[in-house]
Amino acid sequence: MRRIATAAWILCLAGAAPGADMPKEDVIDVPAVGEGLCVHNLFQSNMVLQRDKPIAIWGWADPGETVTVAFAGGEQKAAAGADRSWKVTFPALPANATPAAMTVRGKNRTLTLENILLGDVWVLGGQSNMEFPLAGVENGWLEIVSARFEGIRVLTVPAQDGPETKKGFPRLHEWSDWSGRHFRKGDWDVCSPEIARELSAIGYVFARRLHMATKVPIGVIDTSRGGTTVETWTPAPVLKAIDAPEVRAKLAEWDAKIAAWDPQKDLADRVQRHAQQLERLKKEGKPVPPDAKAPTDLRPGPAADRNRPGNCYAGMIAPLEGLAVKGALFHQGFNNALGGGSAGAALYYQIFGKMIAAWRAAFGDPEMPFGIISLCTAGEPQSLDNYVERMFDDGIYIREVQYKTFLDFLKAGDRNVGYASSYDKRKSWYHPQIKIPVGERIARWALATQYGMEKEIKWKPPMLKEMKVEGGKIILKMDTAVCAVDDGPIVGFAIAGADRRFQPARAEFLVKGMDDRKRPQYDRTALVLSSPHVPEPIHFRFAWGRNPLANLQSADHNDLPFATQRSDDWKMEEVPLGVLGGEPLKEGQLSGAQRGKILQALRLEDIGRRLKDAQAFIDEHRAAYEKERAKEQERRGAK
Repeated sequence: MRRIATAAWILCLAGAAPGADMPKEDVIDVPAVGEGLCVHNLFQSNMVLQRDKPIAIWGWADPGETVTVAFAGGEQKAAAGADRSWKVTFPALPANATPAAMTVRGKNRTLTLENILLGDVWVLGGQSNMEFPLAGVENGWLEIVSARFEGIRVLTVPAQDGPETKKGFPRLHEWSDWSGRHFRKGDWDVCSPEIARELSAIGYVFARRLHMATKVPIGVIDTSRGGTTVETWTPAPVLKAIDAPEVRAKLAEWDAKIAAWDPQKDLADRVQRHAQQLERLKKEGKPVPPDAKAPTDLRPGPAADRNRPGNCYAGMIAPLEGLAVKGALFHQGFNNALGGGSAGAALYYQIFGKMIAAWRAAFGDPEMPFGIISLCTAGEPQSLDNYVERMFDDGIYIREVQYKTFLDFLKAGDRNVGYASSYDKRKSWYHPQIKIPVGERIARWALATQYGMEKEIKWKPPMLKEMKVEGGKIILKMDTAVCAVDDGPIVGFAIAGADRRFQPARAEFLVKGMDDRKRPQYDRTALVLSSPHVPEPIHFRFAWGRNPLANLQSADHNDLPFATQRSDDWKMEEVPLGVLGGEPLKEGQLSGAQRGKILQALRLEDIGRRLKDAQAFIDEHRAAYEKERAKEQERRGAK
């Protein structure tokens, strides 16, 4: 962190965003809590305050100092406590796109925050696919050059490490190892092409849609952080209260890591590696960098790791506690899909709903709207050649849990939790760059449910109402008409019998009768699943691939896909049956060798099906082919 220059520090105290009145390269770092009278860094010029809810403003001053805050024709006073903290609350105000000023006055200093709007504030959470900037996505630059919205304001919260609950966040240039550069974090900015290019692509598109449709000012606070898990975004006390073996095991695993950490040994090892590197450079005749000094710092180790359970909540959500917001979006899952198997999916399911409740509590609204964006694609696309093999992936189970969590809230009568699939926006990279349609999709949910547009906008995916098994087929009844994306054959379903050996299924609409010309009439809300390779199916799965071959969506001119789901509850390690022959799992996890055995069995399933299909094709067409071939040869001979 660079030193704070006096001029910029004065600007910060006056409420001006660093960079607004000086060249960007001169922007300096500002601490989370300043000396003397100051406001929390949430409150700045250019911000959006939440409409229609009481407005809390807080900060720090000298103990006992009276602080007077004036805003929108009103005035509130508070005295700073022994810990220097003060807080005032204004009554709820309606939306207002006319810029307003706020003054914060103490005994010998007055701070002025300008260009404040009243509207809706949305929090973005998750990991790198939420964080992924607009400049890096498909068609991102078309959005960037048109990102001129005075009524959209953005704030990106810097990352903070360690388990201690943070009172605030700094305003700084944060280094990104991924990008190899610094990014300005912690400042409220007016949306412009320069600002939008570094903003979360999903967050920007979401805000743009809401603002265009409602003309209400929209504030976006991005708290996402790459490479993080669901448990780090959940408060540690909440995790400790979850009575589930998978959660207890995860917490014990981290306790053991922390207990085993020896900072002195770590330092000694680094000093030794440094000496070895210098020796190698000398032997190779290479110059030693002038700043190559042996390390002297003691590192905190796993205690401060971003993925220690509760750490990201403590460092990035806790500093926002008490802020009034409209809602939140969450797009995450990749780091929970790194080999945890069924236990990892169970862990996610036990935590995710409680994480949502914890975020609602943090922002003081037990019914706060919360939009879930499912885990996106990664890896080689699933095809009919590798179909069954590609059904073996931890990420699919995480995606399924995200949908199950949404259904849990919905079935409990909670109408403020939304869901949007992203698996159909396919790219093999684990940062699929098709983000703009995903932002549009979750914006549908918000506009329909939170802005009174449910008659105009459909957001729910097609949902399964009933399943039954009849005559060697599975019949699914939907709540709406469905179709294939391209009006071609429906793909994406797999079925299995009691042996748990899934095979891709043929999906056809249920025939409900015949018309006067003896043509079949179809029920497009009902599907019939079958496979010659599964004579007695009992369960189905859909979009069961990390990068799935699946194309079923709503039939009413909406690209809302049928979500990743299944009717069985079989564990990942036990599909198909009998592969491991009763081998025990070590701490509930598959070993590399065991994963290899299952994958080999699934590859054989794919090969066996393809061989059978090829033989069936030969048997069906051989006679006709040979007959036509003979006729063709006769015609050629006659000529």
